[in-house]
Parts: sequence; C-alpha cells; structure tokens
Amino acid sequence: MNNTKYIGLDVHRESISIAVMNSAGKIVLECVVETKASIILQLIDGLRGDLHVTLEEGTWAAWLYDLLNPHVTRLWCAIRARMLP
Repeated sequence: MNNTKYIGLDVHRESISIAVMNSAGKIVLECVVETKASIILQLIDGLRGDLHVTLEEGTWAAWLYDLLNPHVTRLWCAIRARMLP
C-alpha cells in the first residue's frame, strides 16, 4: 500500500488552510490552523508516510520552507501565475 500524502497549504498572515490527500486522491484531512511553527509542526509530525507539500510563493514561503523541509519528503513552492493585460 502506498502511504504517500499530498499536502496543500494556502498561507495567510493569521492562518493556514491545509488539505491532505492520500495516494488514491481522497481528501483525508482539511483544517485551518494558526500560522505558528509549533502548531504546523504538530500537524505535520502527526501524519505518516511520504509527505509531499506544496505552498504558494509569498511573504511566508521562505519561513515555511525552512520550517517544513526537515520534516517532509518533498517540498514545492509554486509561483503565483498572473494575467497580463
């Protein structure tokens, strides 16, 4: 059985919306947590398997990258696409 989890983070100053999907494509967890290192790490450390995390480039991206990188299998930072006039 593949125990990979795919984790998406929608990061804001006060909170982070988190969605966790298993390898079958089923959402296994959705939550909103405070943007605080201890809370984020508690949630990540409670997940089992290979953890693949994606977050959007922004004000908190470098901090989150440094925080999460030692705790996950892979970490991607997506650049925000913008429409040009």
